[in-house]
Amino acid sequence: MAAASVPVGSVVGSVADDAALAGPTPLIGVNPVDRMPIAPATVAPPAGLAAPAIRAGGPPLVSMQGIVKRYGATEGSLGAAGSTAVYALRGINLRIDPGEFVAIVGPSGSGKSTLMNILGCLDVPDQGRYVLAGVDVSQLGDDALAKIRNRFVGFIFQQWNLLARTAAVDNVALPLAYRGDRTRQRKALAALKAVGLAARASHRPNQLSGGEQQRVAIARALVTEPAILLADEPTGSLDSATGAGIMRLFGRLHAAGRTIIVVTHDPRVADLAPRQVHLLDGRIVLDAFTHEIAGQAASTPSMSASSMWTRPGDPAGAAAEPAAAEPAAAETAAAETAAPETAG
Repeated sequence: MAAASVPVGSVVGSVADDAALAGPTPLIGVNPVDRMPIAPATVAPPAGLAAPAIRAGGPPLVSMQGIVKRYGATEGSLGAAGSTAVYALRGINLRIDPGEFVAIVGPSGSGKSTLMNILGCLDVPDQGRYVLAGVDVSQLGDDALAKIRNRFVGFIFQQWNLLARTAAVDNVALPLAYRGDRTRQRKALAALKAVGLAARASHRPNQLSGGEQQRVAIARALVTEPAILLADEPTGSLDSATGAGIMRLFGRLHAAGRTIIVVTHDPRVADLAPRQVHLLDGRIVLDAFTHEIAGQAASTPSMSASSMWTRPGDPAGAAAEPAAAEPAAAETAAAETAAPETAG
């Protein structure tokens, strides 16, 4: 089954060359670590909702099976009362195919930031198997994870993390500098053109609007030709109109074949992605197409984002309390894309 498409409007700025937006051919297939075929994780949606999109005959880009992440002591059973361990993720099974656009949604403490850190190879699980683009990354060391991040993952942060005294084109080229790529300036200009900012290539961040700075950050993520664009609250620092423009840009990138994962607490942002994965207390409680969720909500007025995030037994409409601390491991990726601002 082909992944569902989301209708998108015009992109912010001018996007002249769709070929520049097209994603790379992911290195997926047989796991080179153990030479065994990748077994896709299965996630059953609630009754009445469609199963996640799966491309028939193709291996997944992301395959997670039984992912558990805990902080603190390991004594005690999984989530047992009195256990001294805090479980951020409790047995996550997730499959994402090449070319999908997925929103990972949940309130504070749901585990979405921890899941993002593992998806982006900023952290590893305590239990379970994670295969990214054909590579089992579950037990890799720090150096190997850094190489995987640089090759396969393009990070987009809420706060942009641009070098303040550096031109847009040089901010975009920075990840390629770590590879010693001598064509990085040309590639950075092409990436800026792809997001409609070729005319602003020489401008510094303080000469750009918030939306333009976010588009520079998206170009920086695109320039390495990653297998996945991983966006952490990409509209959180923008006004609603500019944020909508950024989401339309993601829609355009998705239509051109990119694989995009957006992590958000905002159901309005999630509704712009074709597929949604909702987390609560470290578990996936909903994994379905957005149009199916909307149809179910229309026929069942009580079904809303807030009701999905309410634990059984909680008063109606009560907000879920944070279940687990979610360390800011994304700082690692930010450090890799924003070097100290020194001359040269």
